[in-house]
Amino acid sequence: MKLLNDLFEIMESSAHESDFITTIKLFPGHIVYAGHFPGHPITPGVMQLQIVHELIETHFGKAIKLIAVDDCKFLKIVNPEQEKELRIAVKFTVTDSLLHVRVVGKHDADMFLKLRGTYQFI
Repeated sequence: MKLLNDLFEIMESSAHESDFITTIKLFPGHIVYAGHFPGHPITPGVMQLQIVHELIETHFGKAIKLIAVDDCKFLKIVNPEQEKELRIAVKFTVTDSLLHVRVVGKHDADMFLKLRGTYQFI
């Protein structure tokens, strides 16, 4: 299930040799928020991981598969009505067909997500 242009859109992105930073805008009217949770919308952790997945695929222009999560922390609730714009920073190294990432998600100065994992290009 693709969330790009359904749950979120890319506002801007900047790339360097071994990292990229993307600012996204969440759509608080998305159906997921009707059930998670009525009157108190929260962006589910699995959706946050899917957003990261799609941003990485967009950056590389290739399909990927998550093969290992070494560390993952959801540090703050992401309410799409309050935190409409999020900044996702991805640092990466590529070895063979593996992509090792360190991801930090922030809203203003508040960190809401930390992820260290490995993806495989498919």
